Amino acid sequence: MSHTEESADDGRHESVEEQLDRNWLELLQELRVLQTGVQILAGFLLTLPFQSRFETLDRFETTLYLANVVLAALTTALILLPVSVHRRLFRMHLKSTLVSSADRIAKVALAGVGLLSVGTSALVFDVAAGRTAGLTAGAALLAVLLVLLVYLPARLRRQARK
Repeated sequence: MSHTEESADDGRHESVEEQLDRNWLELLQELRVLQTGVQILAGFLLTLPFQSRFETLDRFETTLYLANVVLAALTTALILLPVSVHRRLFRMHLKSTLVSSADRIAKVALAGVGLLSVGTSALVFDVAAGRTAGLTAGAALLAVLLVLLVYLPARLRRQARK
């Protein structure tokens, strides 16, 4: 579907350029929300090695911790990527490319935030209540996030097309 068709379908009276500008601003707002969540989780993770209990982590917990730190850093980089792309494409009249690439990046970043939430929850439950609780909490949260972040949006999209 072209941008013109989308404009006609959503009841707005805006040019393709206006729609691209609006879409870009909406994506930036979504990325701001994601960035806040990732920064909070990353900040939490970065304080853990300075806690006395950190030394008692077993190999699995340490590996899970480090995987979460790497995932937080990568997700942060993904969230920043559209801004970097914007700087590179600025005044090149490539807003459509910018918006479509930022849309894909935001989806990957959202997956990163979901995985980071799962990993962090699994780590906290593992340390606080044991391995079984950690794995159970991680699996349960993963299932819930798959429903909320994948299934539900797909279902809403299918319903909207009917």
